[in-house]
Amino acid sequence: MTYTIMSKRKLLQLVKEHYVNGWDDPRMPTICGLRRRGYTPASIRNFAETVGVAKRDNIIDVSLLEFCAREDLNKTAIRTMAVLDPVKLIIDNYPDGQVEEMTAINNPEDPEAGTRTVPFSKELWIERADFRENADKKFYRLSIDREVRLKYAYIIKCTHIVKDDEGNITEIHCTYDPNTKSGMPDSNRKVKATIHWASVAHSKKAEVRLFDRLFSVEDPDNCAEGETFLDNLNPNSLVVTEAWVEPALTLEKAMAIKHFQFERLGYFYADPDSTEGKLVFNKTVSLKQ
Repeated sequence: MTYTIMSKRKLLQLVKEHYVNGWDDPRMPTICGLRRRGYTPASIRNFAETVGVAKRDNIIDVSLLEFCAREDLNKTAIRTMAVLDPVKLIIDNYPDGQVEEMTAINNPEDPEAGTRTVPFSKELWIERADFRENADKKFYRLSIDREVRLKYAYIIKCTHIVKDDEGNITEIHCTYDPNTKSGMPDSNRKVKATIHWASVAHSKKAEVRLFDRLFSVEDPDNCAEGETFLDNLNPNSLVVTEAWVEPALTLEKAMAIKHFQFERLGYFYADPDSTEGKLVFNKTVSLKQ
């Protein structure tokens, strides 16, 4: 496959010299690595059947394996909301201390997966990338004097922002329309974007490991003179960050379900490193190529 190596000698070198964290590192092209990354048996089998058998060596684009993973996980992964790069959003006209339970769909591809409830409050986390202070016409998400829908909740409109001494946005202030909740008179009012969120008072902090391809070039063995395949390692193949996730996502639930779609972000897998005090998720693949 592209962006990887299959030589056992070279894979052993990666392990022994600690370029990866063992044979089951989610960046490794091993069965235990793919499993820990979150690839399902069905997705791997479908990949193998799609590639087929040839009489000569062939290089397969790793994006085909990623496509097979998306196709399978879209049907089976339970949806949840998580915010990876948070900025605080405050709904100024929402009642202080009020908490509502919003109904969310577990998997729109599987009606039998049912629904869940998510707490909604005055202060929320949203993705920093979902707000832009000086937005152009091609940016449809939140900006000053612009409306968006909070998924499963209300339509909000940004009124102003608060920045720190360095010019970084620390708070986004909005108002909400109480008639736009699902089932209310104005719930069908159209806006151009829907964003996800997590309640500041109720969400849990989790560790998220964002994996990219182990090598930065398609053919790592194709090296310049004097270089080795190690010179083609991707320095950003693993980024560890924190996220805020739904409070119902307990250790027991995470390890029982294992495969999740963080809505609008990608597919993630509950890592065995998870503990009661800290859930750990590995990014399997993005929602789109």
